[in-house]
Amino acid sequence: MAVGTLVSINTISNVLDHNGLRSSRAHKVPLLSKCHVKVCLKFAHDHLEDSQTNWFKGLWPDETKIEVFGADHTRGVWREDGTAYNPKNTIPTVKHGGGNIMLWGCFSAKGHLVRIHRKMDSTAYREILAKNLCSSILDLTMDRHFIFQQDNDPKHTAKKTKAWFKREKIKMLRWPSQSPDLNPIENLWKELKIKVHKRCSKILDNLEKICIEEWAKITPETCAGLIR
Repeated sequence: MAVGTLVSINTISNVLDHNGLRSSRAHKVPLLSKCHVKVCLKFAHDHLEDSQTNWFKGLWPDETKIEVFGADHTRGVWREDGTAYNPKNTIPTVKHGGGNIMLWGCFSAKGHLVRIHRKMDSTAYREILAKNLCSSILDLTMDRHFIFQQDNDPKHTAKKTKAWFKREKIKMLRWPSQSPDLNPIENLWKELKIKVHKRCSKILDNLEKICIEEWAKITPETCAGLIR
């Protein structure tokens, strides 16, 4: 086809389709420098031969925010032309998501979930660990040789937080910077949010109850599958 030739939109669509190109939503990923990439690859190679048994010793914690109206949740619909704004084809939204709750969770072959009732900083993080980590380990029937797997969020790596882990003699696996995608709990957060938003609660007070109910429904098989 010559440069400057006028073609129809259908022709362009057909050419893109023929070459396997589809319109899709761009995924958000961490901004990585060449140094970040090099360190992440080294981390992967260093642990490539680690056994499944070793990874099953890991306790994977993280925090997340869930909004009443699920501002970050998307949904596809089948509709007729001209019905884009029909209420049944839309997702109601309000400013700031209509309220939200913060959650801290951890899982191994099972899981544990608690609500965060204050601003999440390093002090709050240590309080959550002090109140919930031991009970989580007992609930998950993990032995004292478990490995705590957390990302490099500033509240996780603050000096006082590091001192707390050292004092409690908790073994940790050092992660490379800019690597939140290494934590399989992100998959559980996504699954939890989808299930919670399907229940369409418009009342903030009900959100915690729904989150705990849906978290409890996540099977040990699902959790184990994320670690294998």
